[in-house]
Amino acid sequence: MYLADFHIHSNFSDGKLSIPALVDYFGKREFGAIAITDHFCEDTSLIGKASTYLGVTLNRATFPIYCELLKTEKARAWEQYGMMLIPGVEITKNSISNHRSAHFLVLGELEGIDPNKDITETSDQVRAKGGLVIAAHPVSTQKLEKQTYHLWDRREGLRNKVDAWEVASGPYLFDEVGRSGLPVIANSDFHQERNMTSWKTVLRCERRQDAIFEAIKKQKLEFFFYREVKRRESYHPQRTYYGGVELAHQRMGNLVSV
Repeated sequence: MYLADFHIHSNFSDGKLSIPALVDYFGKREFGAIAITDHFCEDTSLIGKASTYLGVTLNRATFPIYCELLKTEKARAWEQYGMMLIPGVEITKNSISNHRSAHFLVLGELEGIDPNKDITETSDQVRAKGGLVIAAHPVSTQKLEKQTYHLWDRREGLRNKVDAWEVASGPYLFDEVGRSGLPVIANSDFHQERNMTSWKTVLRCERRQDAIFEAIKKQKLEFFFYREVKRRESYHPQRTYYGGVELAHQRMGNLVSV
């Protein structure tokens, strides 16, 4: 039984911490699995080009460097912390219209990923190689920010293309996603330390990428609300197994806000 978070950003896009710092941050908190998923914006749109100019996305030049560093840190995460680091990206398609904007996570094999392709084509490519596709914050995030409704508007047609839909992003649960009957997952959308207070996924499978993906597909998971408690710069456990956190347990069979 271990905590997992599959939506984390580094300073390769708009996160504050480096990839090695993220491995240490989550590893020291005894997470069993994480995925680093930096933004990879389509480069054909005006907003995508602006994101590249501002340095808040991966691009054609930085993507190979990013992938290579993830491989190196994956080995260190396992050796040092017994934590599975899954390579990923957040394909980012932003438009002026919220209903034309879409973000989705690609986990696993990243070779040949093209941010300009539609989710259906990317899904076929990724899943053929054993990867996973997750719809990121598909409904209102309850924050004053760009919303991404395009995938949710297409959810019936994407049932066989998306492996899981985020039912929580950060501290907020999405009731309409929880009631939809679609496969779900909870992530933090971590950009900086204050984002650590959030819903997390809990798994009870082996710490192997294939076992994790299978658990997500078969919905063998639970969700916990994670709130870190610091006292005098040390972490004080609220529950012995996880250490340094307060956990509010919530099974999907009885999904309610807390």
